[in-house]
Amino acid sequence: MIALIMAGGKGTRMNIKGEKLLLKYTKPLIFHVVEALQQSNCFSKIIAATSFHSKQTRMSLRRSNIEILDTAGQGYVLDLNEILKSLEDYIFISSGDMPLLDKQIVKKMISLYNVANVWTSYLVTKNFCAKFQTQNSETIIFKKQECIFTGLSIVNSKKIKDLNHITEKYIILNDQRISTNINTFENYQSLLPTTLP
Repeated sequence: MIALIMAGGKGTRMNIKGEKLLLKYTKPLIFHVVEALQQSNCFSKIIAATSFHSKQTRMSLRRSNIEILDTAGQGYVLDLNEILKSLEDYIFISSGDMPLLDKQIVKKMISLYNVANVWTSYLVTKNFCAKFQTQNSETIIFKKQECIFTGLSIVNSKKIKDLNHITEKYIILNDQRISTNINTFENYQSLLPTTLP
């Protein structure tokens, strides 16, 4: 299995001068994700997808010997579609702005994954997220609950030709480690101090 970190976005909602993924929460945000993936020992390799929007992030990752895959920076879906065409494996997809991700939750997600599924996305319920004020805007009704996408998925890229004809499966996993991502500067400010329940 390959781990893919999506790290090429503009981060426009942050309203900051620097790059979002280099904001520090004990260390730059993206390195919390990198270390969680590395320490899980679940992956044959870890790749970060960057773009011209994230030049400083790309440089920091290269200095840490993380494999880089440059994208066109046309948006999450288009960039991901291009990447998945170039990889043939099971791919664990994570956004780069998840500072609470750790090796235990990564292992748990992989243990819940059914290899028969082409695409599995992990959700948290909106009610769960409300406790931590980490709500995202994109929701879906699953098992009669309003749920929020975490930005974490496992896909079998061997079976994907494009992202328009995929039957997506869902797993609800209410855990703060995957419900916390940094979309706004307010999200970042509310992160400190944070303790897991």
